[in-house]
Formats: sequence, C-alpha cells, structure tokens
Amino acid sequence: MSNQPSSLERFASVVRLRAEHREEYLKLHAEVWPEVCTAITVANISNYSIFLHEDLLIGYYEYLGDDHAADMATLAADPATRRWWALTDPCQQRVVGTPDG
Repeated sequence: MSNQPSSLERFASVVRLRAEHREEYLKLHAEVWPEVCTAITVANISNYSIFLHEDLLIGYYEYLGDDHAADMATLAADPATRRWWALTDPCQQRVVGTPDG
C-alpha cells in the first residue's frame, strides 16, 4: 500500500536541448527565479525536476491539485513565468513523436 495521497498525479516530458543554447539554459537553471518557483508551488506542483541526459531534458513533477488544466493556465498566465519561458523556450526543441505542451 502506498503512502502517497490519492489525488497525486505524476507528469513527465521530454524535449531536446538545442546545442547552441546549452550554456545559456544551464546558466538560467542554476538560479531559477524565486517568483517562478512560487508560481509553480501555487499551481499545486511539487517535486519538479529537470534531468539532462546528453541533449535530452527530462522533466518530472507531481501534481496535488484538483484541476490540472486550470492550474496550468494560471501558471501560463503568470508574468514571471512568461518572462522565464521567453528565455528558456528558444533553448528547447520538441522531440518528434511527443505531444505538444
């Protein structure tokens, strides 16, 4: 029997790190902005981690809320998160065969 809350959902994603942006991406993630961390917490996300394997970024988080879509919309509307994504999104490339998002 698991000790995990019954409402816990786990999410993972895989994206490719663009070689020409590797240093920039790693530098940004060495000091994630506190307001971005707060927005993630407010969105009911915990244990958010990104692992780097060769050129693949493997993201993982646990969601403890009641409405994942609404919480993700709130996170996406957060001004600090939008500024953060404006810097990090160009560093990433979708892996063919994976869903958008």
